[in-house]
Amino acid sequence: MSEKTPGESRGLLESLSTLAATLVAIAHTRLDLLSADVEEDRAHVLSLLVLALATLFFIGVGVVLGTILFVVAFWDSHRLLALGSLAGFFLAAGVGAWAYALHKARTKPRLFAASLSELLKDRQQLVSRS
Repeated sequence: MSEKTPGESRGLLESLSTLAATLVAIAHTRLDLLSADVEEDRAHVLSLLVLALATLFFIGVGVVLGTILFVVAFWDSHRLLALGSLAGFFLAAGVGAWAYALHKARTKPRLFAASLSELLKDRQQLVSRS
């Protein structure tokens, strides 16, 4: 049997302590990055929502007033043609906006993309060292 000297066990404990501290530091960094990703995404969604609501309000009021003006201008001669053409235009614009919204929703970057790429780098470094 081999005898352990006090220096050897102390070196092992220090190595384990250093390893634990490194793992905790890595976990802390990754959680901090994840938290930053979540906060950034939340702020982005909130600002988009506020801008979308303001845009919808102002465009809605403008469209209603413009429609009333257009129909009143053609009231004596072609009121049905004016109403029909405006209805067709608004329906086409609504379908176009819906298609664009679906496209934007499908092409959104992945959530936590930066965190996932950093974790992939960590994994590759650990595998290359083995």
